[in-house]
Amino acid sequence: MVLHRCTAKLLGLCAGFCRKRIMTVSVSEKETHLSLGRRGEEIACAFLTRNGYSIEARNYRCRMGEIDVVATRRGFLAFVEIKTRRGDRFGRPEEAVHRLKQRKLIQLAQWYLKATKTTDCSVAFDVVAVSFREEGEPEIRLIQDAFDAGAGIR
Repeated sequence: MVLHRCTAKLLGLCAGFCRKRIMTVSVSEKETHLSLGRRGEEIACAFLTRNGYSIEARNYRCRMGEIDVVATRRGFLAFVEIKTRRGDRFGRPEEAVHRLKQRKLIQLAQWYLKATKTTDCSVAFDVVAVSFREEGEPEIRLIQDAFDAGAGIR
């Protein structure tokens, strides 16, 4: 299926003379995917608040990308990645936070700290996994200190 350039732009796909392969997605599938993610973020933020996190920023954007949540918890500035899935067909949500994604989150955290002139704080990287099942409430898993930035954060 070939998409018109305007449609491709609306869907956030690569348009023009890009050499990347474009995966076509219908508008209704894209909307469903985005609404699932938004619903997962709402549930995750409420969960974080109930569990002692104080949310400082949501969907912090810069030219490098986006941080889902920046929050404080017990003396740490936590950068939280939220992953939402409908079932386990493509693996558990937290499995999507692979090394490349971790590296990107570390870079985003460095950008955030510099942009907000935040110094002398302890940093943590947490992951919230939200899994929607066919029936019942979503399953929420919080993985504190999911990975370590090592010497990468200053």
